[in-house]
Amino acid sequence: MSAMAREIDAPRNARGRRSRSALLRAARELIEERGVEAVTMAAVAERAGVTRRAVYLHFRSRGELINELFGHIADTEDLPGRFAAVDDAPDGVAALEEFARAHAAFMARTLPFSTAVERVAHADPDAARHWETVLYWRNETNKALIRRLHDEGVLAPGWTVDTAADMLLALTSNGVIRTLLERGWSVEQVGAHMARVLRAAFTAG
Repeated sequence: MSAMAREIDAPRNARGRRSRSALLRAARELIEERGVEAVTMAAVAERAGVTRRAVYLHFRSRGELINELFGHIADTEDLPGRFAAVDDAPDGVAALEEFARAHAAFMARTLPFSTAVERVAHADPDAARHWETVLYWRNETNKALIRRLHDEGVLAPGWTVDTAADMLLALTSNGVIRTLLERGWSVEQVGAHMARVLRAAFTAG
């Protein structure tokens, strides 16, 4: 490709990324305000101020649009940055505590969306595929944390990596976090007390 062609393509690509981001943002807003049921290609187009044809230029189907929201939210909420302290922690126990605080902060930002998707995942195939992706990555993250405790010899007796990872998934579920926030807990309180619970549950000594 010539230098001139690259210069021409660059603005087009930038406009395409902005348009795609605007559509994903519109879909997220609809889900948070009215639920997954409200998301149609027409509704997203109306919210974003474009034609329905413009939506189809970026997404072949409603399912593709909803599934792409996983990566969109990870990017807009800076998922790697929020959880960087977990990877940088000096040991598994510290990583578990950092995870509790980071998870609380992230969930406070994304809980309306996540709850809306979980609520209809049993009945909406598009929501089901998105929720399956969410659970997969949550479980992979949890297993990595628990495996680190195990490999460092500090996983509490009675747990296997799999059973501890499953329990961690339950303890950090939407329902638990939502209950605490609805009870008036601050995000900082949720993170701090969750760190205590996880340390007490999963670490020896």
